[in-house]
Formats: sequence, C-alpha cells, structure tokens
Amino acid sequence: MQDDGVTDDGSRRAQGVHEDVLERLGPDLLWGELSSERDLRLELIEVRYRVSRGAAREVIRVLEAMGVVSSRRRVGITVRPREEWNVLDPRLIRWRLAGPERADQLRSLSQLRGGVEPVAAALAAQHATPAQCGELTAAVIGMSVTGQAGDLEAYLEHDIRFHRALLEASGNELFAGLTGVVSEVLAGRTHHDLMPTRPEPTAIRLHGDVAESVAAGDGPRAEAAMRAILAEAMDALEQAQAPGGNEAGAGSVPA
Repeated sequence: MQDDGVTDDGSRRAQGVHEDVLERLGPDLLWGELSSERDLRLELIEVRYRVSRGAAREVIRVLEAMGVVSSRRRVGITVRPREEWNVLDPRLIRWRLAGPERADQLRSLSQLRGGVEPVAAALAAQHATPAQCGELTAAVIGMSVTGQAGDLEAYLEHDIRFHRALLEASGNELFAGLTGVVSEVLAGRTHHDLMPTRPEPTAIRLHGDVAESVAAGDGPRAEAAMRAILAEAMDALEQAQAPGGNEAGAGSVPA
C-alpha cells in the first residue's frame, strides 16, 4: 500500500510538471517566441522549459489531441495550420484570451453562446429536474451575495455554476459538452479585467429570471431572458473595443 502511495505522488508531480510546461508552451506557440515555428523538437522543449524527455513527450501528446501539432516517425513534430486546431478546446480558448487575439476570440465565443444558450434555456424549461432547478436558484443566490460584496472570484464560481447547470439541464449532451468553453469565457472576462468592479444588479436579476422561468416550465420566457443577458454582454464588449472605449471594467451585464 505504501508503494502505491509513492507511485501516486510521483505521478501527480509528473502531471504537474507537464501541465506547467503546457501552460507556457501553448501561449509561446500562439503569439510568443515560438509562433513562427513550423517544426518542434523534443530537445528544444527540454532545454527551453527545463524538463525531462518524458515530460516533453507528454506535452506533445496533449498538443496532438488538441490538433495543434502532429508527430510522426521520421517526420518529427510539425505545428499544424491554425484552421486545423480544435478551437473549442478550453485550454486553447484560455491561451487566446490571454493574448492579442482576445477581442476576436471574445466576439466569436459570444456569437457561439448566442446561438446555444438561449436554446439551452428553452430546453431546460422542458427537461430540468427539481435538483437542477435548485442548482440554478442556488447559483443565482450565490451571485447575489458575492456580487454585493464585490468578490469577483467568488461571483465567477457561482456564475460558472449557473451556466453549467443550465447547459446540463437542457438535456442536450452537445450543449452540456460546451460547459468548459463557457467557463473559460466567463473566467477570461474576470481575469482580464473585463468585468465591472461590482456586478450590476440587472445581471443578477436576468439570471434569476432564467432560473425562475426554467422552474416554471416557461421556455419562451427563459429563452428571452437568456438572450437579454448575452445581448447586453455583447453590446458592452463592442463598446469596450470601440475607439476610445475603456476595456477595463467593461460589461455592464456580466454573462
């Protein structure tokens, strides 16, 4: 039993090492010093990020799964064209939101959410279980308490909880599969100062309207409230990106 514990601890350390390298290598490939590279070598990763060959290989395996690179014997590691990348991978979204592509990424993701979440809200009104309705309501209460306190990190947790519950309550497994995408959008807005310092009560009220409508089985009202949340967020984003706009603190109605 003791040996198993040592093995597990070593595995966790190895996992932490390659995750740390991945979080540095990814942005370097997107818009950093490696953005012009078309071929990667394990030796380069080992030296640049000071890791073992095993950790470098694990990083490449993850990037392959994301569609960012391909690795073939006798050919080596090749960075794939951007149009072949898995743009819905939460890691890739997080990296793009942290760099110069932020505005375009937020716009694209907001448009995606506009096509999905209002429909998910309408479906949730048909399919949500009592437990899921309770989860939505609890998330709104949490948003209200932390929003009034100006605790944006805690507010973010409840906001993510709300949208996760909504997507899962839709009964559509593809919508539920977008939870990671929506979570990264919400986290990106908070961590890159695109939120007001204190969330507007209107934002919380609209989330409450969605939760109430879902619980009442009122699909059209749930869909309309969700559209209002996303429309306001999109308008705030456009204003922030306009000439003379103030990007910091943007978003009168956090979504």
